Amino acid sequence: MAAEVTVIIPNYNGLKFLGTCMESLNRQTCQSFSVLVVDNGSTDGSVSWLKEQQIPSIFLETNTGFTGAVNVGIKAAKTKFVLLLNNDTEAEPGFVAELLKEIRRSEKIFAVSGKMIQMYHKELMDDAGDMYSVLGWAYQRGVGRSSKKYNRPVEVFSACAAGAIYRRRVFEQIGYFDELHFAYLEDMDVCYRAKIYGYHNRYCPSAVLYHVGSATSGSKYNEFKVKLAARNQVYLNYKNMPVGQLLINSLPMVIGIGLKYGFFKKIGFGKEYVEGVKEGIATRKKCRRVEFKAEHLGDYLAIEWELLIGTVVYVYEFFSRHLGKVSNKLREF
Repeated sequence: MAAEVTVIIPNYNGLKFLGTCMESLNRQTCQSFSVLVVDNGSTDGSVSWLKEQQIPSIFLETNTGFTGAVNVGIKAAKTKFVLLLNNDTEAEPGFVAELLKEIRRSEKIFAVSGKMIQMYHKELMDDAGDMYSVLGWAYQRGVGRSSKKYNRPVEVFSACAAGAIYRRRVFEQIGYFDELHFAYLEDMDVCYRAKIYGYHNRYCPSAVLYHVGSATSGSKYNEFKVKLAARNQVYLNYKNMPVGQLLINSLPMVIGIGLKYGFFKKIGFGKEYVEGVKEGIATRKKCRRVEFKAEHLGDYLAIEWELLIGTVVYVYEFFSRHLGKVSNKLREF
């Protein structure tokens, strides 16, 4: 039976994770898929291992970032769907089958994200689909909360590309992952574009995936990651929001930048965050903006509503999480 989906695994010096990731794919109940690893010029022995294991791979000479690697993989794929999978993951046996089942539900579904659980703290969620807000903040739905929750399939703003399936033909319509991003917020950007064109993104809780997280960058927060994400946040808004929407959201986005600066300053990365925002503003015209079309007006309005809802959900989850911590501390006395 011909493969219906290509599982694309971008890899950069991820040898210590590849064995677990590949073994979990070998245990999949669905057999209608092929695997393609795109190596970003690794120097840790990944190339030799992939060749020894005879795993279909494309070997790039230099590190082109997450975006460059997955674009190479998507363009090389011939299947109807592509499934992007981080190398630091372990998929439950039904992962591929459940994502396929969900995306087949409608031709208007662009991407479907699985239920991502923290690899070393399986009682905690890592990601239940990504959301966006008028503050200009992207955030992981459910992160740090109980993995026993988030068991209902819902629409989300964006699928998390660490473990998500995409309808390949839509990339030809809306464009591929933006290689200016290199890494971080690139999945939010491509799903944002898809929404402008009237497509939807879903969360599928029956597709379970365990994720280490930040395996390539090395930590949750570091100079490289903070600066790059701050720059890409500017790109994301500039590219996808028409001038009118930018003006409407300018005040909350400025507030969002101020709040994020305060947070990063507190943990020692304030300088990097400011440098990233400045770089984004200075280089924003390198981005290819989504052309505004009147036929997409309804989609823009729907997106603005989602941004408002996303803000409310974020505030609710933030305070419920922190109030819970305060309550637990009070019980200790």
